[in-house]
Amino acid sequence: MEILAVARNIWADLLTLFFPVRCVNCHQAGVLFCRECQRKVELVLPPLCPLCGSPSSFDNQLCFQCQQAAPAIDGIRSVAVFEGPLRQAVHAFKYRGLRSLAAPLASLMVVYCRRDPLPADVIVPVPLHRSRLRERGYNQAALLAQALGNEIGLPVRKDWLVRTRATPPQVGLDASERKMNVAGAFHCRDGDAVAGCRVLLVDDVCTTGATLESCSLALRQAGARSVWAFTLARAR
Repeated sequence: MEILAVARNIWADLLTLFFPVRCVNCHQAGVLFCRECQRKVELVLPPLCPLCGSPSSFDNQLCFQCQQAAPAIDGIRSVAVFEGPLRQAVHAFKYRGLRSLAAPLASLMVVYCRRDPLPADVIVPVPLHRSRLRERGYNQAALLAQALGNEIGLPVRKDWLVRTRATPPQVGLDASERKMNVAGAFHCRDGDAVAGCRVLLVDDVCTTGATLESCSLALRQAGARSVWAFTLARAR
């Protein structure tokens, strides 16, 4: 881990120690993501496309995009819309070093899984490239995956998937550009362990599903029985 990332994490911990914790959205004292702001989170509710999980006019009917080109994944599900208080919380979690947000954010995922469980034997977080991991100091998807796994009783395998090349940020790219950007960017390095497993792939935000699909391809090529993706948030 680079010295800058270590220093950033230490600084975040010191700020938490010496200054009152406040909600990242409404600034209420005493909690990082208060109950009131959590209640304002807009959930992704049916009807949904059964494959990509996007809101649909008809339940259990493929959306137009999936009818044209079905993604190579068994399904994608997300807890809430990436807007409002949740967007503020995710940005603070990823870019301000507030790793403690993993617990309250993952709790939203836990509620979903207990209500609508997804087929899984093991949880695998979407990995960061080593250069991005050194820069940030932690992988937010791995923190969410571990917190989720602890609550629902599934093992978490952070080392099964690796990101083999540092891709440019996906922000600003359209769906086809995102897919090309991450094509072949992931590799499964433990095929013997993956073979026959039902994998639950975890990430923080789904935008077009391109990254999730690329991860799914690597896992399926290694012999995974099924791959479902589960994200905290979904962009409209």
